[in-house]
Amino acid sequence: MSRPYDQPIIDIVEYVYHYTLGQDDEAILKCARTVLLDAMGCAIETAATSTECRKLLGPVIKGTIVPDGFRIPGTDLQVDPVKGAFDLGVLIRYLDHNDALGGAEWGHPSDTLAAIIPVMDWLSCAGLSGRRSHGGPPLTMQTLLIALVKAYEIQGCYQMRNAFNVYGIDHVVLVKLASAAVVCWLLGMTEEQAMATISHVWMDGHPNRVYRSGENTIPRKGWAAGDAARRAVQLALLVQDGQPGSPQALSAMPWGFWERTFGEAGFVLPRPFGSWTVQNVLFKSMPVEGHAISAVEAGILQARQFRQKGLSDPLNQIERIDLRTTAAAFLIVKKHGPLHNAADRDHCIQYVVALAFLKGSPPEAADYLDKSPWANSEELEALRERIVVQSDPKLTEDYLDLDKKSIGAGMTVHLTDGSSLPETLIEYPVGHARNPKTPAAVQEKFFQNMGLMFSAAEIGRILGAVQNPDTLISDFIDMFIQPSTKARW
Repeated sequence: MSRPYDQPIIDIVEYVYHYTLGQDDEAILKCARTVLLDAMGCAIETAATSTECRKLLGPVIKGTIVPDGFRIPGTDLQVDPVKGAFDLGVLIRYLDHNDALGGAEWGHPSDTLAAIIPVMDWLSCAGLSGRRSHGGPPLTMQTLLIALVKAYEIQGCYQMRNAFNVYGIDHVVLVKLASAAVVCWLLGMTEEQAMATISHVWMDGHPNRVYRSGENTIPRKGWAAGDAARRAVQLALLVQDGQPGSPQALSAMPWGFWERTFGEAGFVLPRPFGSWTVQNVLFKSMPVEGHAISAVEAGILQARQFRQKGLSDPLNQIERIDLRTTAAAFLIVKKHGPLHNAADRDHCIQYVVALAFLKGSPPEAADYLDKSPWANSEELEALRERIVVQSDPKLTEDYLDLDKKSIGAGMTVHLTDGSSLPETLIEYPVGHARNPKTPAAVQEKFFQNMGLMFSAAEIGRILGAVQNPDTLISDFIDMFIQPSTKARW
């Protein structure tokens, strides 16, 4: 009799293979469509605006032809599904504009789409060409939405109470975990093979989050999730081709993941797997690290108060700006000293707040670039140094409360004449599920991003395809390729 797999591995596979979601769950499917469109819009935004990102895309060896390969949205490139997972992950994540979720760990659930979509597209095209016989679920929009809900839920439930960051592990370990589990199901692998694949996830070495921290923040934070999605697909394919797993990858003594890395107590999940996460993500209305969005909103409102008082000279009229926020924001994005690159700037709460205050509007991705006038602004730098960031216990408590899930920040501007502006407190910024302005903001963001490459008619067809549960994923992806590059190899 073979050894049983560790219970957390069994639980994930049981959920992925047996949790049912039908068309009667319209509210959940509506959320899934929204996050799918938001993520694809982010991918198009990146493809259209980031030269730096485009250098990461395409075959590892230029000129490589992949029959039935994944078409990278917004380009004429075609790659295998492993490289496709990396490339789509980079496009979705690079500008820090895709959805987010907080907890003891934090992350971006839409990162998992980087593995799901290329695999489904490749399988769909290979089936249509006759090169591959598919034994998994139908390669349709309905299946994509179900896969999305499940991947979101695995990542989200693990984030709530398990702080991988305490051990220096980057949150993309959960992108790899959720992606691998769902990809196994999409490939038509057995449950035993899926458990084996997940065991390999835990046996992998995991990225050290140093590239998101302090003066070591570098562009790798923009492709780390794509790297995790790539590895998830690769591990699934290796197991499908016969590689066995290690049932006690978590619990083995002395080399299991828990004993050597995480602690013998193992993981804590706040609720059974279901569909909570997809309904509670934070949509980003601006390309700002998620924990800083409320602070940016507060900064814009404080700037408005400042100007309404007839004030116009921040450097001579502002003594100090007090910013209270969550412990997560304090840990992740509070920085002092020089900022070395765009990745460093968009992960500095003082930079984005000072920028928003001076602009009177949210930051844009271009504002972080080395060539941006803001990156070299003495006025911004001086104001940034006057922002005092403090971790607030109550805001942190509400942030971790699953019934509230606020992401609060409070800002008070102290003037040189000894007076202060009334504090602005933002608990549910635009993009949060509880903010009534969120649906309109997400829709506007999608149309703006897609309009960078596509006509209104093309965008309309994409919206129609997402509403049709029978849309083939290969047809869906073709809609993201400009007409001159429609032909597949």
